[in-house]
Amino acid sequence: MRRNPAVTLVAVAALLVFAASAAAQEKAAAPVADSAADAPAAAPAYTESDFLTGVRQLTYEGRRAGEGYFSPDGTQLVFQSEREAGNPFFQIYVLDLETGDTRPVSPGMGKTTCAFFRPGTGDVLFASTHHDPKSADYQRQELEDRAAGREKRYSWDYDPEMDLWVEEQNGAEDDGRHLVRLTDERGYDAEGSYSPDGQWIVFTSNRSAYEGELSADEQAKLQVDPSYFAEIYRMRADGSAVQRLTRTPGYDGGPFFFPDGSRVIWRRFTEDGLLADVWSMKPDGSDQRRLTDFGSMSWAPYVHPSGKYLFFASNKLGFENFEIFIVDVEGEKEPVRVTYTDGFDGLPVPSPDGDTLVWTSTRKATGSGRGQGQLFIGHWNHPKALEALAAAPPRQAAAAAAAP
Repeated sequence: MRRNPAVTLVAVAALLVFAASAAAQEKAAAPVADSAADAPAAAPAYTESDFLTGVRQLTYEGRRAGEGYFSPDGTQLVFQSEREAGNPFFQIYVLDLETGDTRPVSPGMGKTTCAFFRPGTGDVLFASTHHDPKSADYQRQELEDRAAGREKRYSWDYDPEMDLWVEEQNGAEDDGRHLVRLTDERGYDAEGSYSPDGQWIVFTSNRSAYEGELSADEQAKLQVDPSYFAEIYRMRADGSAVQRLTRTPGYDGGPFFFPDGSRVIWRRFTEDGLLADVWSMKPDGSDQRRLTDFGSMSWAPYVHPSGKYLFFASNKLGFENFEIFIVDVEGEKEPVRVTYTDGFDGLPVPSPDGDTLVWTSTRKATGSGRGQGQLFIGHWNHPKALEALAAAPPRQAAAAAAAP
């Protein structure tokens, strides 16, 4: 899944204390304005309803659901959900937004994540471990742990058996669909998405950690945090011509193409895994640019179809209080806050026409997975977003990120 790696609350608490101290010192050292005319103009105040209206819960079934992506024509949504009997892990489904019908995409075995429609086709890309013969054992153990009250805090394990698959239309099976495996390297291959023309896939992989010999320190790192070795790769839609695009210590993941295919957006974690920011680059990996400097975990970026700004989620306001923000695609302005509801709001994705937003949230979620994340949908106010970004101040370096 396109998500942040696990971090300890102690480490994060220390980070937040340090950031607050740095900010207080900076404020104390700043000169006092002689008059109101000398003070910088305050940014306009917004509420969630300025940007989102008609908000409603979209999914109800299963223990949790999330990470939804629109089909190119906007009539369907592919997402992941825990709802299969006997399997406590995510599986992939397609929701018809016109009829409300839902059909499974993945086989129902193993773990899955990060699905995406291929433009120009009805094909669905996703990551899965269903080919792993140990899948049934892992499922059974997880269910036993939950029944015994041994359930752990939710985290992603970056399973080295995770590979990219595509459900193709017009296959040999009775339902006209069949699965094709695109990657078979040892390591976590996931978080894939297509280029606008459907010819390329960008994805995340930590395969380099399994390709050669690691030092003792690297081996220990792999056991504790396999996401540390994750980098961005590109390949053709058939799985050929694989090319590594990033080579920076720490977790690089969650890549998507810009609407015109000119660039790739992704999020890069610091080497210690405590902070993350949004970056963009050309499809060949060149011209890497940092777009946010937010002093927090900023991730799950997705560009609006207009190409003028992007959405992302960040816990700028508290470790577990993720909210949705927008920022211009050049990263010249300070991000603008979109959601104002307690809990988790993240993984924001706009519809192809740019008028609707789908995201994952724990806000008052009801259904069989009450209290867990579900998909929500609302009307998106594009003109207000442009207005807010135009009024936003220039980007400032975050105190915690800028400190030595």
